[in-house]
Amino acid sequence: MAEQVKTSTTSTVAGQPLSSVPLVKSATAQIQAVPLPRRLAGGRAWGIGAIVVIGALLPFALQNFYIFQLTLAMVYAIALIGLNMLVGYNGQVSLGHGALYAIGAYIAAILMNSYDWPYWLSVLPAGVVCLVFGYFFGLPALRLSGHYLALASLALAVTTPQVLKHKALEQWTGGFSGIVLSKPEVPFGLPINQDQWIYFFVYAIMLVLFLGAYNLLRGRIGRAMIAIRDQPIAAEAMGINSAIIKTSTFGVSAFYTGVAGALSAIVVQFVSPDSYDFFLSITLLVGIAVGGFATISGAIYGALFILLVPNFAGELSKSAPWAIYGVLLILVMYFLPTGFAGFVRMIGQRLSAMFTR
Repeated sequence: MAEQVKTSTTSTVAGQPLSSVPLVKSATAQIQAVPLPRRLAGGRAWGIGAIVVIGALLPFALQNFYIFQLTLAMVYAIALIGLNMLVGYNGQVSLGHGALYAIGAYIAAILMNSYDWPYWLSVLPAGVVCLVFGYFFGLPALRLSGHYLALASLALAVTTPQVLKHKALEQWTGGFSGIVLSKPEVPFGLPINQDQWIYFFVYAIMLVLFLGAYNLLRGRIGRAMIAIRDQPIAAEAMGINSAIIKTSTFGVSAFYTGVAGALSAIVVQFVSPDSYDFFLSITLLVGIAVGGFATISGAIYGALFILLVPNFAGELSKSAPWAIYGVLLILVMYFLPTGFAGFVRMIGQRLSAMFTR
């Protein structure tokens, strides 16, 4: 047996050693490169860990205004990852997530203002209420798809601010005036200010929700969502229950958006119906398009874009800031059709290809 193995390793083809044949050399190179993805994955994990640490240290190096801006960006990122589950991963178009954002914000504000709930305890009920609302909204939406579903959700976005202003709800919602909330105090005597504490509070929730989204979307349910988006008939033939997946996705997406809305009420310390108009739903949709559809990291890029670019456009032109914003948006979508996440992924792939040569 040993002689057979020795003979096979020293065989020749056309007078050349077997190891020098191009096809064999290519196969050998591929076998030797097998551990590389593991090393790349390990490097990616270290990179994500470094980003998490840097994010935890940022409040100690920035002024309060910039801390507030980053905190609000994280709130938007939570809403965007929820919307991306629905639109990017499951293929259901929604123009009504601004309404879910408003519902989450008002649930938290009412609990804190009218019932003296602590701010940290009001976040989860706001998300759960939005989850239930989104799930039951998704039931009739099963008969709709594409632009029909978009129009149905558009009606939700247009109606919600008017409902919040109604006199029957004014004792809870504050009507046109809204609700003013107090700024959370720093607990346990920690040596940080209020803005830093709110940052860490939102940061911790964002990390937990992003981890949950990663596990959900990279698992069996996430693959089912993508299958329904790409090949709904084939997905049904493989035994995937499209009705349950679609309604559940709508519910989970609404949960994330509701939590984001509750956190926005805590961060801004104010809610009013005019803060959650139809333009907010469009802004969230722009965020996932700019960040990248069906990506998790794209929520961060999209949140920074929809928060910072309008301010930048306002500084460039006081008379026509939205014109500047529109031009910048067109340029981004033209040169980065897969969003910032796709661009970063492409750069990473090219760098990895350079190092593996």
